[in-house]
Amino acid sequence: MVKFRNRLIVSILTVTLLVMAGLGIIIGQMFKDFYVDNLTNRMKKEANLAAYTILNGNLEPETTQMLARQISENLDARVTVILADGTVIGESETDPEIMENHLNRPEIAAIREGVVRYSTTVETELLFYAVPLKTEMDETAGYLRLAIPIQTLDQMNRTIWGILAFSFTIAFIVIMSVTFRVANQMVKPIENATIVANELAEGNFKARTAEESKDEVGQLSRSINVLAYNLEQVTKRHQMQQERLETLIENMGSGLIFINTRGDIILCNKTCQDIFAENTDLWINELYHDVIKHKEIIKIVQDIFMTEQKQRRQIKLPIHLEVRHFDVYGAPIISNHEKLKGIALVFHDITELKKLEQVRKDFVANVSHELKTPVTSIKGFTETLLDGAMDDEKLREKFLKIIWKESERLQSLIQDLLELSKIEQHYFQLNLQQTNLATIVEDVVTLLKSKAEEKGIMLEFSSTGSFDLQGDPERLKQIVINLINNGIMYTPSGGRITVALKENGDELELTVQDTGIGIGEAEIPRIFERFYRVDRARSRNSGGTGLGLAIVKHLVEAHDGKIRVESVVGGGTTFIIAFQRQQLEE
Repeated sequence: MVKFRNRLIVSILTVTLLVMAGLGIIIGQMFKDFYVDNLTNRMKKEANLAAYTILNGNLEPETTQMLARQISENLDARVTVILADGTVIGESETDPEIMENHLNRPEIAAIREGVVRYSTTVETELLFYAVPLKTEMDETAGYLRLAIPIQTLDQMNRTIWGILAFSFTIAFIVIMSVTFRVANQMVKPIENATIVANELAEGNFKARTAEESKDEVGQLSRSINVLAYNLEQVTKRHQMQQERLETLIENMGSGLIFINTRGDIILCNKTCQDIFAENTDLWINELYHDVIKHKEIIKIVQDIFMTEQKQRRQIKLPIHLEVRHFDVYGAPIISNHEKLKGIALVFHDITELKKLEQVRKDFVANVSHELKTPVTSIKGFTETLLDGAMDDEKLREKFLKIIWKESERLQSLIQDLLELSKIEQHYFQLNLQQTNLATIVEDVVTLLKSKAEEKGIMLEFSSTGSFDLQGDPERLKQIVINLINNGIMYTPSGGRITVALKENGDELELTVQDTGIGIGEAEIPRIFERFYRVDRARSRNSGGTGLGLAIVKHLVEAHDGKIRVESVVGGGTTFIIAFQRQQLEE
């Protein structure tokens, strides 16, 4: 594309060249005509003067020839004297006797009109002018012809055209320089403004143009700069708001989906990837019923499209092996003109709330059941004693032992509940001090070894290395006791419980492995719940409260440790706890 600067310069120079060429042609022709007219007038006067001189010689051939030569020398022109019959009697350039008759010469034929003409009858082109020789009786005695070389006229023409060409060339160069200068002064600000405008159109709002003048072009530059500044500020505010909105949408804890009126998903935040366990980026610009496989969600969207009313439902979605609960809130997006623009779906994950609710229900039910059993036993045996059984010494002793056993069980249950409640409180603090984990484990193994042997279970302990750490000795002892007791409880006679300590850099790993009944894969995530029992009958008969592992989990986490379980049904269970040597400072 030809630039505006080039088009402007070419247009101006083209018009200037045409005008100057036209003026040159007109002025040159005017100079030529002026010179020819002056030359003709001069030849006319000179011819009349020469004719007068010739007539004074009475047209004698010798006299006429002499006068012709003299006149030719004085006028610097060729002189020819011709009689009325066409005979040449005087010629300044040659002998008149050898010249042809001139009666039919064109200049003689046009003598009455005094016409100046060119002639090519000789080698050198001449300009002829002829006048009649009039006698006193006004009779034509002959003719006088003057001739000058045409080179004189041509030389004059070349001189005139040379002067015009040189003058117009200088003028054109000056005009061209001025045009370039003016065009640069006028077009450069416009080009700069155009470049800035293109930069603004491409989104570069930092572009600015120079404000050099105070005329209209300068005002245009200032206006563009003001526009660029305003666009930059508006863009910054828009980008800031956009970033805030994107950050809010992407990092909100709830899933968000936007669906347009055609049913295409136009937005889906990162939380949806966790909810649906899929790459939801592939859902963009796809129909919602093609990518969303859950009928409950599709039904919500369809209801909103049909009724244009808000919808709120709680749904269950099977995500892989887990069933998760969501509170789904759907709302139509209505424009200012009351037209449906799309649908917004918000997914609140209430799985944990449901779990907590279920845990609360299970806790209430379990506590009620666990308390009811010993209370009922105590009440029943007490009533039996009051009804007369106390008179029987054997029955009285038997029933009192049962009442004492149930009271111990009730006290143990209440003690564990109080202990667990205390541990779960935010103000619970450990009595941290430098201690040796191996010594604590060894003491517990010694303490419970007789209990294991009574059941026919082999209890072993092994450790290698240094096991000093910062922890609460009493709480660490409580952890080990609960784990080993748990192993004794679920390991049949003839089994084995292995307790091992292993040093792993800044971590100390405690492993309690038994050869008991094992735990099913589906039950492993729940074994740390309060009152949850793998084998309810066996654990209750053995005096367990169902709170031991819950206490263990809380105490391990209080020590910034991690606990994991590996188990196979019928193949035993392994509890692995990793402790840090130094506790993290709060």
